[in-house]
Amino acid sequence: MFYGFIPIVLLMLFIVFYLTDPRRMINGFLLNMFLFSFIITCAYFSMTTGNRYLLLIAIIPAMIVVFMLNFGVIALIVGLFLNAKIIFGKESRRFSNSLTFILGVGLLLFMIISIVDPVRFFPDVIQTLYWGVVIIVLYLFIDLSNFLTSYFLYQFNRPKYNQDFIIVLGSGLINDKVPPLLASRINKAIEFYRKQDKVSSPPKIIFSGGQGPDENISEAAAMQDYAVKNGIPLEHTIKEDRSTTTYENMLFSKKIMESMKGVNYNSIFSTNNFHVFRAGLYAKKVSLDSQGIGSKTAFYYWPNAMIREYIAVFVMNRVRHSIIIAIILGFSILATVVNYLFF
Repeated sequence: MFYGFIPIVLLMLFIVFYLTDPRRMINGFLLNMFLFSFIITCAYFSMTTGNRYLLLIAIIPAMIVVFMLNFGVIALIVGLFLNAKIIFGKESRRFSNSLTFILGVGLLLFMIISIVDPVRFFPDVIQTLYWGVVIIVLYLFIDLSNFLTSYFLYQFNRPKYNQDFIIVLGSGLINDKVPPLLASRINKAIEFYRKQDKVSSPPKIIFSGGQGPDENISEAAAMQDYAVKNGIPLEHTIKEDRSTTTYENMLFSKKIMESMKGVNYNSIFSTNNFHVFRAGLYAKKVSLDSQGIGSKTAFYYWPNAMIREYIAVFVMNRVRHSIIIAIILGFSILATVVNYLFF
């Protein structure tokens, strides 16, 4: 019976953590652990009780995993290369737009290595080090799974129409004009503004973005001009024109809101939906109790954007990742030395 309580405890922990703050990576970890433990528990009780329904609950996810391992990786590699071709055709050929191509090449090499199984050619003393690398890859896969689950959960966040401020995060201008990507963020904020205006007092919209080296005006000024032309009263807009990063967007906007309202205010931020979770992490980092709303992004752009978002979140937590990877490498090196000296 003890095993049956593990999924319940994990589910309760997930609910508490998620309701307390949906901007947490641990939310994805707890939900994934709950699902994994629930499947294992169903498998255990199906073997002890002979219940066929519990067996189905355990077998179906296992069959999906086996299918994905055998055919899903190939389909993913093909999809990544096709997506890279589309992005190169629709966007510029810069490094940030080639992430799906790089990942496709990496997965292809990984699949070839798995088929060749080079570890059988290594001396026995080196194999321990090889398995240390395998564990690191597994750790990165688990971390990616936690990120994707946390990101998916955050998409269900729905702020109330009682906001004092909406922060619109800048993303760069093109020829001093608001490009479509940035326009979608402003339009999302305008949409929320008008919906709240129907049920309560309208919020102030903070346009957050400094002036780039190749820009003649700040992003904040260009965004404000765009919003005013689309019907937002000038007196309901505020410019924050010093920030150059998402972290500074949150930090400087927080200072503006506190200077106007003290610490008692409600706020949200508007960005693209692929960016909303990471932006929420930055808001949390500056102790800003602000949730996000995301504007739609072209479907072809999603895979590349999600890879970039994961890399950015990984870098945000680089200290923790470096410690864990160093510990795994340290143990594998130590085991290799011991194996060499005594066996």
